[in-house]
Amino acid sequence: MLKNSELKMKDVIDVKNGKKLGYIDDVDIELEQGRIRAFIIPSHNNKILSFFSKKQDLIINWNEIKKIGEDVILVELKDDLSV
Repeated sequence: MLKNSELKMKDVIDVKNGKKLGYIDDVDIELEQGRIRAFIIPSHNNKILSFFSKKQDLIINWNEIKKIGEDVILVELKDDLSV
């Protein structure tokens, strides 16, 4: 079992280029089927800066997640939308 607080502490890394995308801020859950649809990474990890930013949050669909490890979450984005 993985707690939400533990999930938010993991670095999210794009396996295509090794770039750190940030940390998970929110989770999109499909209530009817009880499954995770996506992880959401804010455009800035600083909440105050994100308020003034015009960048949209990065949404990582469940099928783009390759591995949830002890310290990192490895993802392979379908589109090159890395931050």
